Amino acid sequence: MRVLVIGSGAREHALTLALSRDPAVTALGCAPGNAGIAAVAELISTDITDPAAVAELAKSWSADLVVIGPEGPLVLGVADAVRAAGITCFGPSAAAAQIEGSKAFAKDVMTAAGVPTARAEVVDNPARLDEALSRFGPIYVVKDDGLAAGKGVVVTPDLEAARAHACSLLDAGHPVLLESYLDGPEASLFCLVDGKTVVPLLPAQDFKRVGNDDSGPNTGGMGAYAPLPWAEPDLVDKVVKSIVQPVVDELARRGAPFTGLLYAGLALTSDGPQTIEFNCRFGDPETQVVLALLNTPLAGLFTAAATGKLAEHPELEWADGAAVTVVIAADGYPAKPRIDDVITGYDADGVLHAGTRRREDGAVVSNGGRVLSVVGQGEDLIAAREAAYAKVARIHLTGSHHRTDIAEKAALGKL
Repeated sequence: MRVLVIGSGAREHALTLALSRDPAVTALGCAPGNAGIAAVAELISTDITDPAAVAELAKSWSADLVVIGPEGPLVLGVADAVRAAGITCFGPSAAAAQIEGSKAFAKDVMTAAGVPTARAEVVDNPARLDEALSRFGPIYVVKDDGLAAGKGVVVTPDLEAARAHACSLLDAGHPVLLESYLDGPEASLFCLVDGKTVVPLLPAQDFKRVGNDDSGPNTGGMGAYAPLPWAEPDLVDKVVKSIVQPVVDELARRGAPFTGLLYAGLALTSDGPQTIEFNCRFGDPETQVVLALLNTPLAGLFTAAATGKLAEHPELEWADGAAVTVVIAADGYPAKPRIDDVITGYDADGVLHAGTRRREDGAVVSNGGRVLSVVGQGEDLIAAREAAYAKVARIHLTGSHHRTDIAEKAALGKL
């Protein structure tokens, strides 16, 4: 099977690495990829936001399966174009991808499906902002209604900070979503979906804030771990039954059946699991730890999801133990990152590239905000953390930073 992966981050490196281990995969390509992905897949240049260009590439490359990583191409209809070209595609249609592309649409779907979630209100006019804010708080949750790469959210007890963020979004022409704050730890649950059947993967937890102890601004994610030793044994079943399956059924009822990877961002509140958001693709950095523990070959699994045959697929097989990933970020991230600095010590197993490129002289240099995801595995979270941070210590990137507390509380049983 010839498999083409679309994207260039650590998520796509994790996907291509897992696909490269699948004996059914005879050729593996990635567009556009990065310096790390080049070791396991053919890199191909194309505009991944252009549906026609991706479909043409898939045809000319003779792809049997296309796997779309990022949300941007999905919201723009790349999966639709690939399927229209007669090629099997793992990823939702543009209509179904609105579950991430518009938070207001997602809230409407959740309300119709009876899914537990935060109270929300959309504000598209600055004149209505202060009145709307008065109905929320004192912890304010202010979100960009559209795609924001994980960085369009501000959660703060400070009314003026919440108002300033909302005003900046409105000034840019973006509607704002205000939400009530949900207490409790957060978790991510990835589910494979074929339009009807839901197959959950292991739950994970990521770390959005840039600094230790969840300090500083939100980022695209600074680390993650799986599984969750503190979670209730029936958590996954409960979430699928009360949250994921009802949303899948509602999307199908609306004529926008979801096929691909549906990601539920959860708050495990004192009243039970509630939904923070849905994403239409694998999350980054959770993918790096979840796929590290998944033994089931990916190509057949993704094909089953893309062709409506998940119910016929064998039960998933998982490795024992735990996985932890630590993100190494460039100087300046999550604001404007410094780029083109040489990276050394990155050649250990489990070091996944995100924002990298290879110079003409052969050196690998930084090319984005989140530069590397370093994955460690072990018999438990303590061992997995030790493995991850031992690899981090060998990597050098001028001015880089990373969190030192990824999975620490969970490993010590303090969560």
